Amino acid sequence: MVYVVTVDTRIPAGGAEMDALHRTGALALLKQGFDAIEAIEGPDGIEVAFLDSIVAVYPGGAMVKVFVEAPALEFAEESVSAAVAELLDRSELLADWTIERCAVELHPDLARESLEAADGPDAPPDDPAARRAALGHSLQAGAETEPFNAQADAEETERSIRSMAPELRAFGPGMFGFLTEEDLQDGDPESACAEDFGTSASDAELAAGALVYGTSLLVDELFQDAETLSHENSNVAECEGMMWLLDELPGRYALQYDAQFTRRFLVTALAMTTRFTEGTFQQLSCVAEELALKLLLREASVVLDTHGLLSSGVSSALDAFADGVYEDMDFEWLYDDSTDGIDEAPETGSLGIAPMDLDSWFTPFNKGRYVHPYASS
Repeated sequence: MVYVVTVDTRIPAGGAEMDALHRTGALALLKQGFDAIEAIEGPDGIEVAFLDSIVAVYPGGAMVKVFVEAPALEFAEESVSAAVAELLDRSELLADWTIERCAVELHPDLARESLEAADGPDAPPDDPAARRAALGHSLQAGAETEPFNAQADAEETERSIRSMAPELRAFGPGMFGFLTEEDLQDGDPESACAEDFGTSASDAELAAGALVYGTSLLVDELFQDAETLSHENSNVAECEGMMWLLDELPGRYALQYDAQFTRRFLVTALAMTTRFTEGTFQQLSCVAEELALKLLLREASVVLDTHGLLSSGVSSALDAFADGVYEDMDFEWLYDDSTDGIDEAPETGSLGIAPMDLDSWFTPFNKGRYVHPYASS
């Protein structure tokens, strides 16, 4: 079975964050290392086939997605962890980096099918943490391993997500519904949009970190969808491979979601999230960005929910963020079959509604909005 193993690596604790030049160098070293891998030796000498890798570098480290074919989830995780550790150790510039997490992320559809198919006394537990604990106990029977601590794992994940919050430089806590006394007095527009939510500083931080974490997932999964469609020379409606994100877009255009479309959509998502993290964001630029943000919010919510962190306060913080960034929700009509055709109706312009047909998705709302040249061509 093919597994996607996510590896979080970090720079040494207390070290200075990497600037753009250092990130470029780290990316090159990691890519060169993975390009040299043909196969990975797993536990008990079992060979695990290395298929592909995706590397995303950020100031505090790198997130790597490694695609391998292995007989079981445990073999995939352990072999990839060992391979990445060896890769880091061989590089003088990366030798002090640490592996914070190495885990398989099952596609939600596959995970659900697996649980639904399981039955009887030997069926795996429904709870993801308990399931992972059971798998950990069965790994290499007889070997001395530390018992899985679900609470410690969840706490570490929460710390990791919270540490990413400062990277969302375009938005302050007020955008997530956290209001200080100063906010309430100064009449700031950001405060006004958050006034109805009243979330805590902790909720705002966790929501912001989840958006940064979700950005890596969004980009990685769009890359994977583009690769699948390119390999099959197909579109989302007719593709036989598993889609990670593109099937979440409005179904009425599924026949037109091919590899070229996906690359345009990916570049648009990158342009949007770059403005989020650089601090230059002002407004969403086009319909494609509105849809990309919808997917990003979904990624953030899924990550938080998977790790038991999606409390009502954090959910409200994400709602406050969406309420502040979206100017309107007209794009939601694209998901409503009863409005099929409204996206191409000429009278929508007279109603102040931006064109929403597929050809207009990458067209700026007005001259002041930025859309990447690759996407708009």
